[in-house]
Amino acid sequence: MKHVIILGCGQVGATIAMDLAHDRSLKVTVADVRPSVLAEVALRYGVHTQIADLTDAATLGRVCSEADLVIGALPSHYGLQTLRAVIETGRPYVDISFMADDPLQLDALARERGSIAVVDCGVAPGLSSIAAGYATTQLDPCTRLEVMVGGLPVVRKWPFDYKAGFAPADVIEEYMRPARMVEHGEVVVYPALSGIERVDIEGVGTLEAFNTDGLRTLIDTLAIPTMIEKTMRWPGHAELMRAFRETGLFETTPIDVGGVSVVPRDVAAALLFPKWTYGPGEHDLTVLRVVASGRRDGAPVRMIWDLVDRYDPVSEQRSMSRTTAFPATIVARALLAGRFATPGVHPPEQLGKLPGMLAHVLAELEARGVQCRASIEHDATAATQ
Repeated sequence: MKHVIILGCGQVGATIAMDLAHDRSLKVTVADVRPSVLAEVALRYGVHTQIADLTDAATLGRVCSEADLVIGALPSHYGLQTLRAVIETGRPYVDISFMADDPLQLDALARERGSIAVVDCGVAPGLSSIAAGYATTQLDPCTRLEVMVGGLPVVRKWPFDYKAGFAPADVIEEYMRPARMVEHGEVVVYPALSGIERVDIEGVGTLEAFNTDGLRTLIDTLAIPTMIEKTMRWPGHAELMRAFRETGLFETTPIDVGGVSVVPRDVAAALLFPKWTYGPGEHDLTVLRVVASGRRDGAPVRMIWDLVDRYDPVSEQRSMSRTTAFPATIVARALLAGRFATPGVHPPEQLGKLPGMLAHVLAELEARGVQCRASIEHDATAATQ
């Protein structure tokens, strides 16, 4: 029996545990510092639990050394240190962390330790990256990649029209981190929340999309001359967040307020996070669109992947948790089955280049009730250029 250890028991970590608990060939252990959340996940899914301070490298190493495979579901600011600690144990690792750091800097260490680490393995980056990697094997050449993704509440509520389906601190980080894009083969940087445009999504309505730093490793691993990534929200949210940011509410440098030193982001978090938290049974949805343009058999085409997923009332799992967790569990099972066995730090786009991997991931997602529609259409715009 293979032993899988999940690091973190937040919304996504609990959903990872739910999915893996169905597999009787696996022993599943969830590690977290909070006894209450561990007790709940153990009661609901029958998994093992371990109370552990995962911010401590030594503790993390001891926890992971007991596993045949480790899955990371911790907030982004723990991403790099957790990746390093797991690699040091030599264990296979699948991580969903949206870390600010470049995970490829630990590739040499992973190869030295014999560890296989798949990073950024959520919905986007993650599923989107697998599709992008696949597109480069089908288009000759692939000239343009567009990724748009968003998690949002089904019911809009003033003033934010938003709630967070993952760690709210990671949302603020996303609104602060400069957004890197690729234009004509060169990396260009835009402020986060810039480049706002309207996008119509069938079955959802009109959303807004704005620049965020979601291309991640695609910038270094795929030779596509134009690559764009944007986050989608209900219209109006981006301008409000820009106003908050320009006011300084998202800054991390302490300021003096009446003789007291406070961190603006901590104050903003204390005020915003309760309003950004989903209530019991409150429905969310996830939207993903990936468009890869290029030539296939000499003809200009666009390869498109569209995903619209909604809260599952049966499992009571949020859509963002499902669409983030399931790519990680699918890839984790693929590693345990030996479908990919090359040591090193591997972003999902490298897996997307493997024959049959994208089809496998999409089929497994559909088996879990998450449908991603793939289509190919003639690119009339390119044909006229």
